[in-house]
Amino acid sequence: MSKKSVSDIIVDTIQAAGVTRVFGLVGDSLNGITDAIRAREGIEFIQVRHEEAGAFAAGAEAYLTGGLAVCAGSCGPGNTHLLNGLFDCHRSRVPVLAIAAQIPSVEIGSDYFQETHPERIFRECSHYCEVIAGPDQAVRVVESAIQAALGLGGVGVVVVPGDIAHLEAEAPEPRLPSLGHASALVPASTQLARAAQVLNDCEKVTILAGVGCAGAHAELLQIAGALQAPVVHALRGKECVEPNNPYDVGLSGLLGMPAGYHALMDADGILMLGTDFPYRQFFPADARVVQVDTRPLHLGRRTRVEVGLHGTVAETVQQLLPLLKTRTDDDHLKTAQQRHRDDEQGLAELATGEPGAATLHPQHVARLLDELSHDDTIFTCDVGTPTIWAARYLHMNGHRRLLGSFVHGSMANALSQAVGAALAYPGRQVVALCGDGGLAMLLSELLTLRQLQVPVKVIVFNNNAYGFVELEMKAAGTLEYGTGLNNPDFGALAEAAGIKGYRVSDPGQLESVLREALAHDGPVVVNALVNREELSMPPHIEVAQAKGFSLYALKALMNGRGSELVDLAKTNLFR
Repeated sequence: MSKKSVSDIIVDTIQAAGVTRVFGLVGDSLNGITDAIRAREGIEFIQVRHEEAGAFAAGAEAYLTGGLAVCAGSCGPGNTHLLNGLFDCHRSRVPVLAIAAQIPSVEIGSDYFQETHPERIFRECSHYCEVIAGPDQAVRVVESAIQAALGLGGVGVVVVPGDIAHLEAEAPEPRLPSLGHASALVPASTQLARAAQVLNDCEKVTILAGVGCAGAHAELLQIAGALQAPVVHALRGKECVEPNNPYDVGLSGLLGMPAGYHALMDADGILMLGTDFPYRQFFPADARVVQVDTRPLHLGRRTRVEVGLHGTVAETVQQLLPLLKTRTDDDHLKTAQQRHRDDEQGLAELATGEPGAATLHPQHVARLLDELSHDDTIFTCDVGTPTIWAARYLHMNGHRRLLGSFVHGSMANALSQAVGAALAYPGRQVVALCGDGGLAMLLSELLTLRQLQVPVKVIVFNNNAYGFVELEMKAAGTLEYGTGLNNPDFGALAEAAGIKGYRVSDPGQLESVLREALAHDGPVVVNALVNREELSMPPHIEVAQAKGFSLYALKALMNGRGSELVDLAKTNLFR
């Protein structure tokens, strides 16, 4: 067994885990690690302009590949910039290792320049977060952090003082038992029998399916057929539930449509498969619920669950199917399917535009992206209205991928996630649906795009506002305040940065612009000037929301803003 520096131990171990890139920003406390990467074959340091972007990019790589991804930050402000992106990675349960460099070990506790305590700061967004206080700890700490990230799904953090990174220790070959390890989990037979009895006793069963159905598509279709059950998908489940699924009736929740909402509300039985769908108001009050999840703490935390099944979806469904009675009544399913067809028709009617029209509808942009993009495109989307249009208009086919900040709900994720996706899958089309507010928040990453020259297609839904926040204010009966954005021409801004840029506001020119942008062999930014007053309503309007809009209308009139009500009347709120 030979001696190696702590930096070499770290790089050896992450390479043994299959890591080929580390996202971050260089700094003197990271010098030992970046120098070790520089001297290696098969691994590179990917320079971003903001560490938060590096964490988002690493999270995208981990999500898409299922393998470990790594990001790094120098001491103090450098690694604290990772924080928001790591929260997103951790809450999305993707395996990411964060290397947080620290000030010299002898200075810790002296209020030294740039001193922070990463082992405290990152505790809430990680499964494991420890300091390498001496070189002899390096092997165990690094392997433990990676084991936690891979085994539990989420973030592991290694804190390394800059001086410790250069010291040497005995270093055996890396061992990572969790690497490539996935276990099937089957509930007890008594619980399976109880669940089957509940489902057999119900007349109208609806399935609510989430990301836990990944790898269980065949089983999902089998149990939907056995129960004659419509399948409502959660947003994170869209890419694995929607493809080639005749039982799928769309989303429910704040981003959903009436078919999904009513399929749940009309049911007397609900089977939740691999989802922690958070919005309690979209569950019926009296339905009997069976839930399948690999995490026991998630059973029953969103709605009252009669039977909780601790298991993986595919294996649990396989054991449950023989216990179910054959059903012939498909009225509940057919009603939901017809509503879903009506929803799709209604969405299509909103996603059009006449040449020369004064308004470019964001739905039109999303629909054309769906039609013009490749069959295996990777889409990323910012929070807010870009997520709504992605959820409603992008169709998954089993090859396409869709990711965003769907659990943490952070702004500014889409561009950096697209960079991570493009590096993980070179040659594959990557399209980022960005909000104007989201793009502006980490606008520095346009320079990362320029420097790396990854061919990401950035489509900016530019409505000169924090659009979803405005909608929330109106629903609460509040006059919008602080939501307006005085934006530049993002296409021209991209051109100034050395990236191909476009500007489009005429619906008649939209298709040709998107075709040209998608065909370009390098990075592109399309500045799409879309309607600011486009309302994206939930599938069901609560009484409080209706009162809120009425109150908003009254306040607008009293404040001399009656013209806004005319604009509202032209939107899909009243269509």
